[in-house]
Amino acid sequence: MDRFSAMNAFVAVAELKGFAPAARKLGLSPSAITRLVGALEEHVGVRLLNRTTRSVSLTGAGARFLERSQRILADVAEAERTAESERGEPAGRLVVTAPLVFGRLHVAPLICAFMNANPRVQGELILGDRMVNLVEEGVDAAVRIGPLSDSGDIVRRMGATRRVVVASPGYLERNGTPKDPADLANHRLISFTALGLPRVWRFGHHAHAREIDVSPTYVTNSADAAIWHAAHHGGLTMAFSYQVMGQIRSGALRVVLEAFEPEPSPIQFVYPSSRFLPLKVRALIDMARDTLDWRFLELPEGPGLSPMS
Repeated sequence: MDRFSAMNAFVAVAELKGFAPAARKLGLSPSAITRLVGALEEHVGVRLLNRTTRSVSLTGAGARFLERSQRILADVAEAERTAESERGEPAGRLVVTAPLVFGRLHVAPLICAFMNANPRVQGELILGDRMVNLVEEGVDAAVRIGPLSDSGDIVRRMGATRRVVVASPGYLERNGTPKDPADLANHRLISFTALGLPRVWRFGHHAHAREIDVSPTYVTNSADAAIWHAAHHGGLTMAFSYQVMGQIRSGALRVVLEAFEPEPSPIQFVYPSSRFLPLKVRALIDMARDTLDWRFLELPEGPGLSPMS
């Protein structure tokens, strides 16, 4: 007996509630379907179906066997689809989400390069600082920064970024440079809410971790707005290092309190846990790993300046 064919026949009979419709679906004769199901029942040693001249119904054992059989057949079909895709190229709709600024600066160019290399892919990039449920919202992969909750999703680390406190040279010249996080009480502060609570800034790590209560003069949910305000002498702000690389390089911003920075935050790809990773997602992650450097731990020096501590 071919157990896979027999299981397939049994599932078709149970789902279609009859031997004749199952035979039509599978392209077999009703007698062939009857033989397959009978052989399966003999093999497992229990009756799976109740048969009358007018109807077919599941026994208790049959209902339990049906659930597992459907799962097995679905796994086999998924394995076949995955194997078939390995012979081809990435194709289909690919949905990726990423934080707003990081997505604009680094993920959008990656998606562009990936689609140029894989013309059968239709891409969708969703930028925002809201944490989305990948399965519920139909997202194939997400780029996320920072520690993750234990959601069961699969994580591939791609790099890391620092949390830095920055201000413009003009602001520091007029107001002085803080030497300790406690000095922030004497400064104008700009809080970016996506980094955490707007009135609590975190410094240090492990045994030296500290939380400083702050009173920001400007609160925004936009990293771009917070950084722009700081670069135009509005005060000090805390940002991820990748967000301020350009302003540090140009001299518009300088780093302060470097010795008190918290532990670097990981940058990672996250995708729903499944037995088989789609080719399009694996190919995207491989391209990012092979062509990009998402380690933002070394900061550039401004013109004639070095980062301040």
